[in-house]
Amino acid sequence: MKQLLTIALLVASMMLPQSLTAKAFSNETLNYEIVYHWGMIWKHAGDATLSLHKTNSGYNAQLTGKTRSWADKVYPVRDTLKCTMDKDLRPLRYEKLTHEKDYYARDVVKFSYNYSHTSAKCTRYRSSGTTTIDLSAKAQAYDMLSVFYMLRNLDYDELSRNKNYTTIIFSGKEKEYLTINYKGVETIKMRDGSKRKAHRINFKFTQKGGKQSSDDLSAWMSTDDSRIPLLLVGKLPVGEVKCYYVN
Repeated sequence: MKQLLTIALLVASMMLPQSLTAKAFSNETLNYEIVYHWGMIWKHAGDATLSLHKTNSGYNAQLTGKTRSWADKVYPVRDTLKCTMDKDLRPLRYEKLTHEKDYYARDVVKFSYNYSHTSAKCTRYRSSGTTTIDLSAKAQAYDMLSVFYMLRNLDYDELSRNKNYTTIIFSGKEKEYLTINYKGVETIKMRDGSKRKAHRINFKFTQKGGKQSSDDLSAWMSTDDSRIPLLLVGKLPVGEVKCYYVN
């Protein structure tokens, strides 16, 4: 659950290609079921909602996730990601609210731009106090929510199969490198048993120096113009977590 909500390596040989003009998204609400899978065990562990609201100046996006009642008895989770983006899908403000069992945290990342250079002021609120971190990159940077809208905006005909592409993520405390490996179109089985064709992308997160910062993640985007994330899969020490689109 935690891995999929704090959803999205060595620096690859080329930066991730983007469309010159950002696709215009409409208001939408996407619902997901989070399922724990280990061997013969399939357990509905949580639910998530991804919503997007179009404004005069861009977009507001929000991802909320919570464990179901049986999982609350083991490890309750109530997490929220919020992001404000401009019309070109560049993040302006990102907020992560974490409530996992007895742990509370809030991170706020404010982005600014100077030509192709991205800067951010990251403020971390904890029970022990507040800290501020400055991050910068000589390229476009994203957060863990806006990066999915950037991926939905890509022209997949321009991507080469099995080749690595990289972009930069500003989390609440550090700069991470996100490398994606495009695997092409696959047919996947949805939660209701139906089958859908989807673009498969594998994700890998690392810090400076190549140290892996998060577990690997795979995502399948619909092949139609909506590019809806249909399925996300994250590995666990025992088993895996699958996040199914259920609208």
